[in-house]
Amino acid sequence: MTPPTLTVVPEPRRRRIPPLRSGVYILPNLFTTGGLVAGFYSIICTHNGRYKTAAYMILLAQVCDMLDGRIARLTRATSSFGVQYDSLADLIAFGVAPGFLVYVWALTPWDRWGWLAATAYVACAALRLARFNVQVGTVEKRHFLGLPSPAAADVVATTVLLFYYVGGRDTPNKHVFMLLVIFGVAALMVSEIRYFSFKEFHIHRRHPFPVLLGLIAVVLLTIGAHQPMLFLGLTGFALSGPVTWLWRQVMRRRRRAAGSSGSEATRDVSA
Repeated sequence: MTPPTLTVVPEPRRRRIPPLRSGVYILPNLFTTGGLVAGFYSIICTHNGRYKTAAYMILLAQVCDMLDGRIARLTRATSSFGVQYDSLADLIAFGVAPGFLVYVWALTPWDRWGWLAATAYVACAALRLARFNVQVGTVEKRHFLGLPSPAAADVVATTVLLFYYVGGRDTPNKHVFMLLVIFGVAALMVSEIRYFSFKEFHIHRRHPFPVLLGLIAVVLLTIGAHQPMLFLGLTGFALSGPVTWLWRQVMRRRRRAAGSSGSEATRDVSA
């Protein structure tokens, strides 16, 4: 009687996680970390009732987010690690921080609907960032698909600053207005509306002289009254996408109507 043979099953190979190739780039990731710190400090300020400081921290995070990308491109220090780290930092600074700010500052009277609106904003910001990471290599550089999450957070922050600039009081109108604002910017983030990215605007190249005069005027007005200027500029950018989309739809319908009327006229002449 032959003894039973034992079948040796080989152990599955463990997938080795590749190490970071040649380390990480220091300078752009430091600015990304600065934006992350500013976003988290904004949450702390909101918890302590310092709403104006919380709004300024969101704007500071926006500055850090602009600088880290610019520095990474100028120094050729772009990497997949930097892209992922930037998205995680943006989720804190432009998703959680403004969502928590607008909830504590204006949405608590709505009870359940208030925190649901803030949660919807945070979820849309996360979806917007995830879609950007997936499409970063395929979408044209001249336009963003959907309202960028930093711009959406800036709309919330500048609204808070404008409220205190005009000496606003805690009225029911504020709660209704901010509920509409938070739903509006959340929908724009996950929409298919295109926004101009300004990446093709090279400030180091020659431009017409009126462009310089316009920039000087904007800088002076911003220094004089930065709260209304930032609110108008950032809110105007958020509304530029829907307005441009509606304009294109109207012009497309006019061209179709003109084409159909021209074809009918040709039929009448041939008849």
